[in-house]
Formats: sequence, structure tokens, C-alpha cells
Amino acid sequence: MNLTEKVAYIKGLMEGMKLDESKDEIKVLHAMADLLEDLALTVSDLEDSCDEAAELIDVLDEDLGNVEEMLYGEDACDCCDCDNDSLDDEDFFEVSCPTCGETICLTEDTLYEGKISCPKCGEKLEFDIDDEFLDDPDEKK
Repeated sequence: MNLTEKVAYIKGLMEGMKLDESKDEIKVLHAMADLLEDLALTVSDLEDSCDEAAELIDVLDEDLGNVEEMLYGEDACDCCDCDNDSLDDEDFFEVSCPTCGETICLTEDTLYEGKISCPKCGEKLEFDIDDEFLDDPDEKK
């Protein structure tokens, strides 16, 4: 039984009791029952709005996932903490673009290439890598 049904039940009980409508106490009870009914309808409307918003968020999340897949491909991740099993063995390095501030996750191979374009603003970023910070630098050269 939802809130509106419970309020209707209470109002039905009050009507069935054949209360003396001229008494002030009964007027207060009717006013409280009307208030409960208004509150129950408001809560019901809010629940409906929340359900609609949740459905819309799910649709938007799915659409965004499709767009990300089209832009970055299936194996792309948007952070260094991604759950992609094929990338578990690789180390990632975070770099911030000096122009737009975008945080970019790079692999060791990308750092050895020495340059990349910022995916957000297109700024050319160059890296001068000190081999002591990376694993097995001799293997990459």
C-alpha cells in the first residue's frame, strides 16, 4: 500500500466513524487528513520525477559511453585507474597540459616517443625523459 492509499484508508475510517463535524477537534482531524493527502501526492510526484531523472541519466550514460567508444576506441580508458585487463601490466604517467590544464595519462612508450598532442586543445607537448625514472630504458632505445 503506497502513501496515497494509506491516506485514503485513514479518511475512509474517519468517514465511517460518523464523527460530529461541528466539534473543533474533528475539524482539526479533517485538516490533518487533507494535509496528509497533499503531502502524499507531493511525495508521489517527487518519486515519479526521480524515476524519470534516473532513467534519463542511464540513457545519457549509455550514449556517452557510445560516443567515448567512437572517439577513443574500445580499449581506451579515461584515467590511470582503468579496469582494462590488457593494460594492467603497463605503467601510466599523468601529465597536465600547460595550455588547457587537461590531465593526460601516458604510457611509457608514449613518453619515449617524446611528444604528443593534447586531446582537448591540440597543444603539442614534448617530453625530455630522464631514463632513471622509467623501467628498462635500454630496452626501449
